[in-house]
Amino acid sequence: MKRIYIVRHGQTYINRYNKMQGWCDTPLTTPGIEGAEEAGKALSEVPFDIALSSDLKRASDTCEIIMKYNANKDELQHIASSFFREQFYGYFEGMDSEMAWRMIGGSHGYGTRQEMFAHESIDTIKDWIKEADPYHQAENAEEYWARLDDGFKLISQLDGAENILLVTHGFTIRSLWYRYGDHIPLVPGPKNASITIMTMSEKGEIKIPKWNLMHL
Repeated sequence: MKRIYIVRHGQTYINRYNKMQGWCDTPLTTPGIEGAEEAGKALSEVPFDIALSSDLKRASDTCEIIMKYNANKDELQHIASSFFREQFYGYFEGMDSEMAWRMIGGSHGYGTRQEMFAHESIDTIKDWIKEADPYHQAENAEEYWARLDDGFKLISQLDGAENILLVTHGFTIRSLWYRYGDHIPLVPGPKNASITIMTMSEKGEIKIPKWNLMHL
């Protein structure tokens, strides 16, 4: 059985300004660094066998901060991969979040993301993002999951790795809640530097017993 400790990166400047942040990237704020440090302290006694993260700097930096506090820090290897990147929002990258979600959901009768997340599936929302993108370059559900599934295939092939740190992104964690959680509410979403625990059996069965924790 693998236990995957999934952490959302610390707060960034774009998070603070409430803008869409998928593949675009900004540094951690001071509170973001402090949040990563708190997550590191909360996870310090977990004997991680490997540390994984998105290759975007905000996630990679958060991962490195968490690793500094870990009991296995001297042996711990960090692998940053594009498999674990956030959803790509295409045209909406960097846009004011409320405006972007209104453009994405408005034609379907939703004025806010909270309403949309409460009533629609994550995969439907992903398809609407690509549909609303005038360039149609945003990821839809099929494109997104093909990428993320490659990441979880990588995890399943990590022989001998029982405790795994994975630092990724808010909408990605919400997507995992939807796919693998047992009726986890999608509103509100995961907090910056929060911890979600996922288990993966030898047969590949995935469950999420705990989510959105700020301490263990």
